[in-house]
Amino acid sequence: MLGLSVERLRADMNRLLALLFHQGVLDEQFLQLQQLQDESSPNFVSEVVNIYFHESEKLLRNLRALLVDKEFSDYKKMGTHLNQFMGSSSSIGAQRIRNVCVAFRAASDQNNRPGCIRALELLEYEYCYLKNKLHELFQIEQQRILAATVRYPMQQQHHQQQQQQQQPNNP
Repeated sequence: MLGLSVERLRADMNRLLALLFHQGVLDEQFLQLQQLQDESSPNFVSEVVNIYFHESEKLLRNLRALLVDKEFSDYKKMGTHLNQFMGSSSSIGAQRIRNVCVAFRAASDQNNRPGCIRALELLEYEYCYLKNKLHELFQIEQQRILAATVRYPMQQQHHQQQQQQQQPNNP
């Protein structure tokens, strides 16, 4: 029964990842990031992604602060923030966020304030969507890991009986 739970959770993770790839939210860079995770660093992906979220929230606050200022004219500074956002998004495979950053950067390069405001709103939406979906993915992964390591008394007794049956009888 427990094995089915682990397999069901693995299937849930795979379905969610497939959805995110199908929607273009993630790209193959996320898979490469997952390949770097192993037994010695079982939380590698979630740790890298959490750093990304922390830094992204600072960048979003900075971008919002620049655009709230009615006297705003420092599009070069905005471009610097967007370049950082594009680079970090690319490094974790956040494809849709990177694409919004590219459009945002184009509006910024044209000193198009209304275009920048629309792009920021879309960027915030995509960021929240990605954060919620990856949080869901990491929760499922943690449940799967727990389900795979937990042994209930009946399960342990069954496991011990199987081991005894597999050992040859020594007269």
